[in-house]
Amino acid sequence: MKVILLGELRGKGGEGDVVDVAQGFAENYLFRNKIAQPATPGNLKQLEQRRASIEKREVERIANAEATKAILDGKLVKVDAKIGEEGQLFGSVTSQQIVEAIKAQLDVEVDRKRVVRGATIKTAGRHAVEINLYREVNAKVIVFVGDEPVAEEPEPVESTEAVEATDATEAAE
Repeated sequence: MKVILLGELRGKGGEGDVVDVAQGFAENYLFRNKIAQPATPGNLKQLEQRRASIEKREVERIANAEATKAILDGKLVKVDAKIGEEGQLFGSVTSQQIVEAIKAQLDVEVDRKRVVRGATIKTAGRHAVEINLYREVNAKVIVFVGDEPVAEEPEPVESTEAVEATDATEAAE
């Protein structure tokens, strides 16, 4: 059954996309939760009239996701957890704990459903966690589980001589 999405549906598409889904899924979930509407000729005509405003909102959402990615990407977030012998946790670190740590330490709101987790975090130390911000816009956050994070290595800084040499090379071209 073809439907017009009224909002983002992960794995299927975004607002204004016409997608093919199972009839039961459409009737029992998408229509009842106002996530989609049937792709009738009248609804498709209305969609074409709204296309410009949908594209404008899409550009705004992508820009917001990119800005959030710039803030989050590569940042270290500390999550406190009870640690037993040999670095094993009592339980595991949840998506909600990660989201709360991001909010407290980086002052950025992230939906817990956006945290992509391959394997559960059950050991102390650093773990890379991916956060799906919007469609293909993903940020990687380093989650440190434990008491004291190991001091991060400073990023290598280019010497001014190397920058001047690069500028001189570009000017010569």
